[in-house]
Amino acid sequence: MLLQKPVQHIFDQLSEVLQQLTCEAYKQPSSVLNGATIGQHVRHTIELFQCLLNGYDHGTVNYESRNRDIAIETNRQLAHYLLTEIAGKLHVPNKELQLLSFYNEEQDEVITVATNFHREVVYNLEHAIHHMALIRIGIQEVCAITLKEDFGVAPATIQYRKACAQ
Repeated sequence: MLLQKPVQHIFDQLSEVLQQLTCEAYKQPSSVLNGATIGQHVRHTIELFQCLLNGYDHGTVNYESRNRDIAIETNRQLAHYLLTEIAGKLHVPNKELQLLSFYNEEQDEVITVATNFHREVVYNLEHAIHHMALIRIGIQEVCAITLKEDFGVAPATIQYRKACAQ
């Protein structure tokens, strides 16, 4: 899959940060993240990829039905393991999928949108980068580790910055 390398790059960056964080920093609420933790942002990222992989066989994806597993948001080693596991499962062929969503909190109406596996991997990749940007902000508050310059920065932004520097 063409997207395997970018996904692996993002997962490697997340895993590197997980190895540097203390357990306390991973679970510490951050005021700049409205009380959320770095672990919660990592969990959210992992669970969206899990939803996509879990929905692949039956052809429907519902990101809103994720587990919200507290073990992922409190256990850095589990999060690291799951990133490795997910990366190993993304080698499936592209296929058509149905995305299920609820966008009206007052009704149980399900909205169904045609999509495909590769498109959803792109969504999850962009979504992961977004949450990594939030993680970067949280890390600045809860600990003093040094992040790579491109952590939480979209590839298009990196290219733009390089072009501007020339």
